[in-house]
Amino acid sequence: MDNPTPQKPDRPSPPQMPNRFSKSLVGWVIMITAGLLLIGYFSKSGLINNRVEVSAADFWTYVDNGQVTGKLLVKDDRIEGELSPGTPGLKAGASRKFYVNYPVRVRGERFDEKLLAALNKHSNPASLHYPSDSWWDGMLSQFLVLAVFLFLIWFLLFRRLGAAAGGGGFLGNFGRSRHRVLTKEHTKVTFDDVAGVQEAKEELHEIIEFLKNPRKFQRLGGRIPRGVLLVGDPGCGKTLLAKAIAGEADVPFFSISGSDFVEMFVGVGASRVRDLFKQAKDSAPCIIFLDEIDAVGRKRGVGFNGGGHDEREQTLNAILVEMDGFDTSDQVIVIAATNRMDVLDPALTRPGRFDRQIDVPLPDLQGRYDILKIYAAKVKAGPDVDLHRVARGTPMFSGADLAALVNEAAIAATMTNKDFIEQADMEEARDKVRWGRARKSRVVDEKEKELVACHEAGHALVQMLTPGADPLHKVSIIPRGSMGGSTFSLPEKDRYTYTRTYCKAMLCVMLGGRTAEQLVLDDISSGAAGDIAQATETARHMVLDWGMSDRLGFVRYGGDERHAFMPELAGKDYSDRTAETIDQEIKAIIDEAYAVTRNTLQANRDKLRHLADALLKYETLSGEEARRIIDGKELDKPTVDDLLNREHARTAYKDTAQSPAPDSAPKAPPLPSPG
Repeated sequence: MDNPTPQKPDRPSPPQMPNRFSKSLVGWVIMITAGLLLIGYFSKSGLINNRVEVSAADFWTYVDNGQVTGKLLVKDDRIEGELSPGTPGLKAGASRKFYVNYPVRVRGERFDEKLLAALNKHSNPASLHYPSDSWWDGMLSQFLVLAVFLFLIWFLLFRRLGAAAGGGGFLGNFGRSRHRVLTKEHTKVTFDDVAGVQEAKEELHEIIEFLKNPRKFQRLGGRIPRGVLLVGDPGCGKTLLAKAIAGEADVPFFSISGSDFVEMFVGVGASRVRDLFKQAKDSAPCIIFLDEIDAVGRKRGVGFNGGGHDEREQTLNAILVEMDGFDTSDQVIVIAATNRMDVLDPALTRPGRFDRQIDVPLPDLQGRYDILKIYAAKVKAGPDVDLHRVARGTPMFSGADLAALVNEAAIAATMTNKDFIEQADMEEARDKVRWGRARKSRVVDEKEKELVACHEAGHALVQMLTPGADPLHKVSIIPRGSMGGSTFSLPEKDRYTYTRTYCKAMLCVMLGGRTAEQLVLDDISSGAAGDIAQATETARHMVLDWGMSDRLGFVRYGGDERHAFMPELAGKDYSDRTAETIDQEIKAIIDEAYAVTRNTLQANRDKLRHLADALLKYETLSGEEARRIIDGKELDKPTVDDLLNREHARTAYKDTAQSPAPDSAPKAPPLPSPG
């Protein structure tokens, strides 16, 4: 039996490379030939030349003197020729080619005979030539130029862009979807990396469970929601949840932003929507994630998007049809995220399209602690870091804010050459994220510094002595951001509702700084501008929105939310007399808080003075240290002067250590002896 011939491994056939090379060579040959033809045509037509224009009188002078040589081309509108070397008046290096604008209508009768006779008077006359009058030559040259132009445009522009665009070509690429396809291998984020939004995670777990085991839900005739809308403030974790879904689900994940649908060409957005859903249906079961859907999902109408021919409206119509139209697939689940639920079109948010609206709120105390644990595990935290205390001191912080807090703490510890992050770094990072960087290098006048100390002491003292106010956390006169000083509270719990007692207590704290300035310095400053604005806004909410006014009662006088995005259409729903009553009630609430604050500070004026002096001495006091000050106790803490003296001493020691010792210093040469 014959042995079978061993098969060689598959390799590219040798002719492939020469074929590709030959195709490329042919293309370059065609381009070079076309370029030469263009140059020749333009040179022949006079568009590219270096001829010098001369007048008709100079032309006849050159002819009479026998200075015209070579070929003399006589056209209908001009005559082209060449001057002989050494022609008088011709500059060295200048072109000897010339042309004269000499139309037929001004040449006169028997022009050619006169010109030929003048040329033949000389020993080496120039010869006359006339261009061909064949219409075929002219049309052929123009057709050639047009063909070369079209070829260059196709080769240099459309062919290259078409190759980059794929099968659809250059123009077809505009209608192609610009989504990204993610799988478990592309993202490392899972639900273990998401904290603070437990309810949202549980609802999204159901979506993943359906994709993994659809028969479990179909057994009782249930249908999985076609759309899930994630709603929440910026930084709460909507996009992070989407990344976790891509990391958990074992199906294709199509990700695209709402702004990717919008283009300058009309109809492109709708085309991209259709292309996206077509590819998703071909890959079903799968998930489509539309980030920032409010970019294309705003309410329709003349007053919102600009009419029925608006590009965004056409894109929205395409999304509506694809999500719940005649050709809808239950195997394609759409997840969208937005922080502007109030501007979305009702047809988009109705059941059947987005069946579920999952709220992604700001994390509560336990949620902030869980988020801090996740991010603190990625850095080197010291043993004194108390995440519970940091979580208490960060109310209304989003997940993105907490991530920035831990990162800023790591950067601060690195800049001071620490081996790990300390609690002080976490506290400073929290203040930096919320209020900005401390400006310790800012030079402050002593009188202004005393005013700031008195102002912040007033805030801190009222916060400690007013029942119902949040506990004092820290007070400082170091400038931070746009503030000359700052007083920080440490809420004992998260507040979801505000009582009238709490609102009045916070009004007293807000007015403490201005009142302290009046009592101690007998003057006021513009530093209370932020306090005044915050107090006025709080009192206005109490009267207009929360019904905390006895005169106005249980009535809401706030603005119309229906026109929140079109203020010009909004108007007040009450009379001018009611508006006057509202102004009176707002002022009455603030005046009442001011009277309580003034009485509190007046009764504790000595404590206010001690606290202001301590701030001038130490610049920053914690809540416990401020309590010791008003109790008349001393602080075992270095003052600002002590710290400055230590720094000066350390600097002087370094300079002394770096300078050479007296014994090792080079000795001066001996002085010459007199005489």
